[in-house]
Formats: sequence, C-alpha cells, structure tokens
Amino acid sequence: MKKGINRQSELFDQVVDIIITARKSVVRSTNTTMVTTYYLIGMRIVELEQLGKIRAQYAKNILPLLSLQLKKQFGKGFSVDNLENMRKFYLVYSISENRFRKLNNDKFTYPSFTLGWSHYLILCKIKEESERKFYELEATSNDWNLEELKRQINSSLYERIAVSKNKKKVIELSKKGQIIKEPKDIVKNPYILEFLGLEEKIVYSETDLETAIINQIEKFMLELGKGFFFGGRQVRFTFDEKHFFIDLVFYNRLLKCFVIIDLKIGELEHSDLGQMQMYVNHYDRNVKQKAEFPTIGIIICKSKSDAVVEITLPKNQKQIFASQYKLYLPSKAALKRLVDKK
Repeated sequence: MKKGINRQSELFDQVVDIIITARKSVVRSTNTTMVTTYYLIGMRIVELEQLGKIRAQYAKNILPLLSLQLKKQFGKGFSVDNLENMRKFYLVYSISENRFRKLNNDKFTYPSFTLGWSHYLILCKIKEESERKFYELEATSNDWNLEELKRQINSSLYERIAVSKNKKKVIELSKKGQIIKEPKDIVKNPYILEFLGLEEKIVYSETDLETAIINQIEKFMLELGKGFFFGGRQVRFTFDEKHFFIDLVFYNRLLKCFVIIDLKIGELEHSDLGQMQMYVNHYDRNVKQKAEFPTIGIIICKSKSDAVVEITLPKNQKQIFASQYKLYLPSKAALKRLVDKK
C-alpha cells in the first residue's frame, strides 16, 4: 500500500512539473510576442520621424495623435509615454544589435527577444552596450525576475565580475554572459550583502553575520552566482580529537565540487588562510568523491591585504580565494576604475 502511495505521489509531482513548464512556456511566448510587437511599433515611429520635413513639422504631434487613435481601438497600454518607450527600445536595440535580417522582397525576420517588456525597459537605461548585453544574457539564463535584475544592476554585478578578469574576459562577458569553467569564475570581489540589513559597524559578530546570511539564504545564493546548492551551516568535522566548524558549505553543480565559506568580520590574517587550507584538504581527502573536482575555499572578510594572501598561499594555487564584503554598494565609478586598471 505504501509503495502505491509513493507512486501516486511521484505521478502527481511529475504532472505538476509538466503543467508548470507548460504555463511558463505560454508566458514566455506571450512576452516574446508582446516585446516583438513593441519593437516593430517603435521601428515604424522612428521611420516616420525620419521622413525629411515630416520630422521637423509633424514629429511633435506623431505620438499624441497615434496614442489617441490606438487607445480608442485597443484601450489602455498605448499612452504617449509607452509609445515613447517603444521608440527608445527600437533605437537602443536596432543600433546596438543586428536583430533584424533583411530577406528577399524587403521582408524581415522577426527579432529574437528572451525577456519581458519590463525587463527591457530597465535594460534600455544602461548606456554601455557590453554591460547591457551581459545583463540580458544573465537575466535570461538565470530566469531573473524584475526585482533580481534591478538588484544585480544596482549592485554593479558586471563591474564586480570584471574586476577579477582581464580585458579579453570582460569582452567575453558581454558576448556570452558569465561562463563557469574554473574556480576563480565563481568568485566576486566584493560581495554585496546589503540585503542582510546589517548596519555598517564593527559591533556585530561573525555569528550575527552568519545568522543574517542564513535568514536570507536565497538572496545570498543569488549573490554567490550560478549553480550553488546549500549544504549546511557550522558543519563539524573532527581531527586529532579536536572539533572544527566550517561556517557555510555549498556545492556547485557546474564545477562539480564543494565550496566552503568562512566568514571574517575583521581584516584577513595569514592564520585564516591556513585554517581554510586545512578545511579544503579535509574535504578533498575525506569528503569528495573521485568523480568530483577539488574543493574551493572562499574567505569573505571585511578587508584584506593582497600581499598577505600572495605570500601565504602557494604559487599557482587555484582552490582558495579571499574576497571582501560590502554592506553598502561601492560607487560604480570606483568599480570602473578597478576594471580599467586590469
């Protein structure tokens, strides 16, 4: 009887997955059609504005008149502001991307858009083409909702990833999004933890920081990046009759390895790096399986000296990283300066 119940439950879960997938597909299809429609409307508006004298004599009245006519026939949704957004959308994407391909008899293929209209309204505000393309790719591949897209843009995700990469990699980011090939690809510097709600002061403890992260674990995992699964908090292991506790343990399915995180509210010291090396060695020797790749250790600290990190860790090691965290966003200009130094 129990076996039958399990099968029934399994069948129910599978059917639910099918229905949810189908509904998402319908939503994506609807969004794509709507965005494409708005793009085409924007294109026609721009084409009309560019007809010589019409632009000077009639451009001011084009959108109000068009809005009035469309609202009479189709109702709300075609205000002057919305039509202006469609115009801007076409201008931004027609110039920056070859989304339309001209065919025989002056026909065009439809452009390919992967996000909703509200997403593109936000993306159109980004002036730099490479940055805009990056966020579009990441929002698509990670299925970001509107709130998450806003947060990642406001937290300067593009610049923070770019800081740790050379110029060639920065260009690759804009063309392909974030590609996870090796351990350093999952590390950001700094990590932006403003969603924890902690004040910018020294009085809180590492336990307070850890607790705040656990309470916001979903947002913290989004901040970490792609492919993370939560494995545990204060994970204990025993060595030489002594107990050790790892603050946070994750698993990254893209790199097929454990990722262990140690939290430090103060300045990074060489002993912190030695401790992390021990944690990584333990996981590599006693926890990971043969098919899995070496464990990654990340120390998230308030401040660090790159010289201390370099002299403490072996040359060419690719498993241990130290990154700073910020409770409030550093300026975009400061992050861009760091990128330009690379």
